[in-house]
Amino acid sequence: MNQRDVVFPAGRQALYDINHYSPAARSNGLLFVSGQVGSREDGSPEPGLENQVRRAFANLEAILAAAGCSFADVQDVTLFIVDPQNKFQAIWDLVRAEFWGSAPYPTVTAVGVTWLYGFDFEIKVVARLPQ
Repeated sequence: MNQRDVVFPAGRQALYDINHYSPAARSNGLLFVSGQVGSREDGSPEPGLENQVRRAFANLEAILAAAGCSFADVQDVTLFIVDPQNKFQAIWDLVRAEFWGSAPYPTVTAVGVTWLYGFDFEIKVVARLPQ
């Protein structure tokens, strides 16, 4: 059996140990990042939608950096949104302008969900690892 090549951001391993999953795994030149929510260091939700989105992206950025990647290396994105009809545009406007920069953009799939463990937003990505 192959051993997973797992990436842990600094200061959050206890949270992943409690929940029994890996934040990211390297495989065949790609980085597969688990869904990131707007959680504080103790795992509690950041209050407010915009703050949750910013914190989710900060958590994602820490994982990407731990693997030697950046947002420029992100190839595929999946967004999970509770109540997307009322929240998608606010999230998308923030994400597009602040984190993706200019074209070419990564592929994006947005999925409406009914529950995210007390959060309103989650982002999952696949990134290309540096050569």
